[in-house]
Amino acid sequence: QVQLVESGGGLVQPGGSLKLSCAASGDTFSAYGMSWYRQAPGKERELVAGISSFRGITNYADSVKGRFTISRDNAKSMVYLQMNSLKPEDTAVYYCRARRGSAEYWGQGTQVTVSS
Repeated sequence: QVQLVESGGGLVQPGGSLKLSCAASGDTFSAYGMSWYRQAPGKERELVAGISSFRGITNYADSVKGRFTISRDNAKSMVYLQMNSLKPEDTAVYYCRARRGSAEYWGQGTQVTVSS
């Protein structure tokens, strides 16, 4: 079992930056692949970025490549999403996901609003 709590969301102007954090507890964090998803009202939840459980291999949605960076600190059981050059279309609730085999766990989400 894994419990996930996101933090770091808020209101930021276009072109600004935010760093989201996801704190995990309850199981061996290093064994889980971690991802960030986002969902805007009326839209499907989409994968933003992922990082693997072993080598820390990362992948990103095309829309955020070059702007967002996912990272993890296994010693602290934390995963992060550094978001730079934010755009209004990045506005969404951002969710942290942990996955191991068929098991999947989600955090409650944190709101990111990019607006002038």
